[in-house]
Amino acid sequence: MNQALMILMASFYILAGLNHFRKPSFYQPMMPPYIPNHSLMISLSGIAEILLGILLFFEPTKFWAAMGIIAMLTIFLSVHIYMIQTKDTVFKKVPSWILYARIPIQFGLIFWAYQYL
Repeated sequence: MNQALMILMASFYILAGLNHFRKPSFYQPMMPPYIPNHSLMISLSGIAEILLGILLFFEPTKFWAAMGIIAMLTIFLSVHIYMIQTKDTVFKKVPSWILYARIPIQFGLIFWAYQYL
């Protein structure tokens, strides 16, 4: 796979992870009530994104980083489903098409990570 796309992907996850610490309040409403300790989970997911993004840069860890990203994105699907389920209350200001578009985008990101296995 193209090295530039891998760098883009790694950078995307590192920056997304850093955003969990820059603006944690952005992620709070996305957290389903069945996930405990929202603040901790936001921090842990940020750490995971940063770490997995960094590990993509190294050949010996690239496979495991891609596996971790796939697992993480699969878990994150529950958040996107929760956002759709609460679109009339919590996310009423977000256009429905954006909430629904996040699901196929998530599968696209999973497929992208799969390219590095």
